[in-house]
Amino acid sequence: MSENSYQPPKVWTWTPKDGGAFANINRPIAGPTHEKTLPVGKHPLQLYSLGTPNGQKITILLEELLALGEQGAEYDAHLIRIGEGDQFSSGFVAVNPNSKIPALLDRSASPAVRVFESGAILLYLAEKFGRFLPQDRAARTETLNWLFWLQGSAPYLGGGFGHFYNYAPVKIEYAIDRFAMEAKRQLDVLDRQLADHRFIAGDSYSIADIAIWPWYGSLVTGGLYDAGEFLDVASYKNFTRWAEEIGKRPAVQRGRRVNRTWGDPSEQLRERHGASDFEHQAADKRSPS
Repeated sequence: MSENSYQPPKVWTWTPKDGGAFANINRPIAGPTHEKTLPVGKHPLQLYSLGTPNGQKITILLEELLALGEQGAEYDAHLIRIGEGDQFSSGFVAVNPNSKIPALLDRSASPAVRVFESGAILLYLAEKFGRFLPQDRAARTETLNWLFWLQGSAPYLGGGFGHFYNYAPVKIEYAIDRFAMEAKRQLDVLDRQLADHRFIAGDSYSIADIAIWPWYGSLVTGGLYDAGEFLDVASYKNFTRWAEEIGKRPAVQRGRRVNRTWGDPSEQLRERHGASDFEHQAADKRSPS
């Protein structure tokens, strides 16, 4: 059936079909599919994640906190293989009933605090450690403006543009054009903001930058969908300058490796249970080739 001949029924019903790379993990219901207890490491913070842009937000922030000497930010990063349905285990659903990565369990509190949704985790950690979120009300509000902008905008870049451009089993011109237009509009929003500011929310590096960079900045660094040329990202000069500066930060370079299972093996660290994993135990933490 061609895309032009489809007519929606009065009531939609789910029938499993070829829906691209992630079709086998998508379903219209919530809740666990199997019983499995989550692993627990030795550190106060237990992160259950995958090195996608949403996952990188959290590991970058944690590495930035550790770089500032915040020892309470030590964490165990456990790999959740979404392609294998780990996010539907009973243990994961108990931490995040929405079955999406990342999910955080703060065991330094009693009882332990669960935090899900990447934006909520960034805000929780920024407030917990008093870092990367200004105390001044106006500056704090501007930072949160951009954090919530990202939370609302990234689904267009990921679930919209990324799905139809990269993952969908059929290339649909209308869908790609629709989401490419919105992705470019968002890049223009960022480029205009960064014309007058070093960082997204002003003169200080914040959770706004940490949230936005893994999604949009990686278009510049060549990571996301190999779509930089298609979207003409290089034409956004202010945005490109910002993306390159953030990408050079050592904590960003460490954070983007955690829970990564694809690409250059030297960039992979399937799980992180201590700072030494980046150097001394990296080989056995990588995915088998």
